[in-house]
Amino acid sequence: MRRLVNDGKKSVPVRLMAANIVKRLPPKDWINEARLIQRWVRDNIRYTKDIYGVETLHSAEKVLELEYGDCDDKSILVSAMLESIGHPTRFKAVGFSRNALSHVYPQVKIKGQWIPVETTETGWELGREPPNIKNKIYR
Repeated sequence: MRRLVNDGKKSVPVRLMAANIVKRLPPKDWINEARLIQRWVRDNIRYTKDIYGVETLHSAEKVLELEYGDCDDKSILVSAMLESIGHPTRFKAVGFSRNALSHVYPQVKIKGQWIPVETTETGWELGREPPNIKNKIYR
C-alpha cells in the first residue's frame, strides 16, 4: 500500500484533484485541507467490497478513475492526495476481534498529532475512528 501511495502522490491527476479540492482555502489551513480531502473521498468514491475471495489493491489513479474501492483502495487514494499536497500519512490496520485485522484507514500528521482519516462511513468526519477496536498495527 505504501508503494501505491508513493506512486500516487506524484500522479498528475491525483495531485490536481487534491489541489482543486483545497484551492479556495486560505494558505496553510492544514486541518481544513485534510478535512476537505477526507470528505471528498468519503462522498465521491463509493465503498465497494473486493471480488469475493480475492484481495485487490488499486493505484490511487485507478481508484480516482473507477470511483469505487474498498477500505484499502480508499486509504491509498486519500493518503496519496494528502501526501501530494505535503501532509504525511500512515496506515492503521485494525481488527474487531483479538485474532484478526479486518479494516484499514490512514492517519494524517498535522502539527505533530496523528489524526484518523476514515472514508468508508457515510457522514464520518476527520478525526473519528471506528469503535470497538480490539487489535491494531501501524504502518
